[in-house]
Amino acid sequence: METSLETIALFSLKLAYEEEGLSPILRDDMVMGDYQKDIFELLVKRGDVQAIQFKMNECLSLAMDALGGVEKPLGRELSKLSAQLSQAQSLEQLGQPLLAIKGYLRDIL
Repeated sequence: METSLETIALFSLKLAYEEEGLSPILRDDMVMGDYQKDIFELLVKRGDVQAIQFKMNECLSLAMDALGGVEKPLGRELSKLSAQLSQAQSLEQLGQPLLAIKGYLRDIL
């Protein structure tokens, strides 16, 4: 799960900040500081679903803005997937929405 969380953060930040012709954003970049695998690992070990959702919502909000918001088709779909993530009440319930979001972001990158 930690890898999926980190990947979603990376893809979201790439959408928001990566510019054509410049160096790509990588997992070890400064912008990834609060979204690294070890931070997510700690949150998963604690079972802190709310903190995970908060961190994901921060990243997905940036991605949403980069996609043009809910007024645009890509943003609407991301909004639907994000809503499923927000409704999760346990770590087990986070699994499927995380995989769906990760796959969606991978497809649009």
